[in-house]
Amino acid sequence: MKAIPNANDSRAWATIDLGALLANFAKARAYKPEAAIVAVVKANAYGHGAIAVAQTLRGQLRDDDCFGVASIDEALELRQAGISTPILLLEGVFNAVHLRQAVENNFALVVHSPFQLALLEAFFEARSLSTPLTIWLKIDTGMHRLGLSASEFKQAWQALNWHVHVHKLVVMSHFACADDKKSDMTERQLAQLNKILEDAGVAADKREISFAASSAIQQWPESHFQWLRPGIMLYGGTAIAGENAIERDIAPVMTLRARLIAIKAVAAGESIGYGASYVCESEQRIGVISIGYGDGYPRRMPAGTPVLIKCSAKKGAEPQRAPLCGRVSMDMTIVDLSDCPDARVGDEVILWGEGLPADEIAQRCNTIAYELFCQVTRRIHYIYV
Repeated sequence: MKAIPNANDSRAWATIDLGALLANFAKARAYKPEAAIVAVVKANAYGHGAIAVAQTLRGQLRDDDCFGVASIDEALELRQAGISTPILLLEGVFNAVHLRQAVENNFALVVHSPFQLALLEAFFEARSLSTPLTIWLKIDTGMHRLGLSASEFKQAWQALNWHVHVHKLVVMSHFACADDKKSDMTERQLAQLNKILEDAGVAADKREISFAASSAIQQWPESHFQWLRPGIMLYGGTAIAGENAIERDIAPVMTLRARLIAIKAVAAGESIGYGASYVCESEQRIGVISIGYGDGYPRRMPAGTPVLIKCSAKKGAEPQRAPLCGRVSMDMTIVDLSDCPDARVGDEVILWGEGLPADEIAQRCNTIAYELFCQVTRRIHYIYV
């Protein structure tokens, strides 16, 4: 991604509202003010720019908070950009070289497999550390993606608790269905976590637990414990099934924008776009927008999906919705302007964000806002405001 000074320099661009980012962070904090926070900035901060996001949020983090990333490369990128805030490697490390880099940079590590525990124990045996590490032990409570089994967790807890090279142990897990309040899976996972901790002999007053990501933060307060891990809710998306962020008072951070580059009339019975899949039932005024799947706007977006047209001929007027017609191509997308008679070539178009929730657009093509944000390509220029 490239930052540019103003929108006039690009055919397609995204504005990143850092004020909205800060407001969303404050809302996440307000769910349990006394809890520590892992501000998740993995995957380039969900496509928003990890360095810019971390630079914006670091002033809001307390001493016991941290940033969360997926890999050592993501963590090192932040360190190289001058971000000295504590960083948690959510997938841990997978070889001795990366472990050494993590130790040198004082990254906190997730251990979610016996392999990682063995790697860590061998590292401890080979050297003495000047600064003890913070270790997060991830338990598989039923999602069956990453995590230690009950017996593996007990072994890891006994091996690392009170270890001279371990500053603190945090227990974590991840919900499979926290977005769905009707599912009983979340309650079963909470019960499983408690059972595993009891069986391992972890005293209640010694537990430091992180379970709640965005969906659980918003609707499962019994899962908040001592740590919250907000991700998508920081960026203006919701993790709640069937909702959009506006319903949760979450502000859009990314607004994806392009321009009308052509307008024409197409006669009744004529088709539009690749595959001739869209046929005009009557004469239509159509517009061509300067964005496509080469920019990250999904090819599978169906006809009827709305965009917002900001008609320059009607200054001060609210943007008007216009539906997609025909298939999204690599560089262009076609919309029906029949209800936007004032639209002109050069007018700005909003694909999602301000006034058009990304969650709504994601539902149109059977995906989630996470994917929309993350798949925006390097052709899109970014403006941070």
